[in-house]
Amino acid sequence: VEDGPNDGLRVTINPLVTCGACKACKSGRDNVCADRQIISMPPREGAFAERVAIPRNNLVEVPADVPMQKAALAEPMACGWHAVRLSLTALGEVPESALILGGGAIGLGAALAARAQGVAGIRIVEPHAGRRATLERSDMDAIPPEGLNADALFDLVVDGVGYAGTRKTASAHVRSGGVITHVGLGEAKGGLDVRRLTLQEIAFIGTYAYADQDFRDTAMAIFDGRLGPLDWTEMRPLSDGADTFRDIRAGRVDAPKIILCPEGVPA
Repeated sequence: VEDGPNDGLRVTINPLVTCGACKACKSGRDNVCADRQIISMPPREGAFAERVAIPRNNLVEVPADVPMQKAALAEPMACGWHAVRLSLTALGEVPESALILGGGAIGLGAALAARAQGVAGIRIVEPHAGRRATLERSDMDAIPPEGLNADALFDLVVDGVGYAGTRKTASAHVRSGGVITHVGLGEAKGGLDVRRLTLQEIAFIGTYAYADQDFRDTAMAIFDGRLGPLDWTEMRPLSDGADTFRDIRAGRVDAPKIILCPEGVPA
């Protein structure tokens, strides 16, 4: 924080700004507020600005012993935390097995949140060989799409990609009475086997971002170490942002998340 009564305070920012007064906000589901805004999209552009203006309620103080490199992960990790929380509520118990589709920050965040909440049998499907190696260094069971046995079934499937192909995989590999939780926004249509979902009472949950409490719970889990060392990121200067996106599109990035750091800002 560089201005105001909290000048000098180390914080991580919840970029989702909501009205605080509607039914959704008052019931703890502020992430589905009809008037929600998020930094990076109109009318709150500026996600890569060196400075942003944000309501005080969207700030979470970062302990002095926690590197900002870890605190910066609160937002993407909160998406996974929220997805797992809703999944466990729908299942009514901690599942014995979970399949995560996609090993980026959202998928890995869901896997780490699931592990922190007691899920033991977690498998991540990730096509990028370099990223699989990174996931394995984080003690995750990561396999390529072709490595998933045709008859493998899981209590919970989290789709962190959101393409027709991943929805098809989710439909085929969720156990009867299980849950598919959909986080990714790759494409809008195709892939879901609605007949199987209906005949086998499989719940399908769409999730968007996270509630404010999810963000705070995720931040606390980062601070106290429940989500692990979080050493799978790559740091780059903000000035390399355009090249970074080109590298991601070209498949040249192994890290599940790249953090862009403004020059002169300590990590």
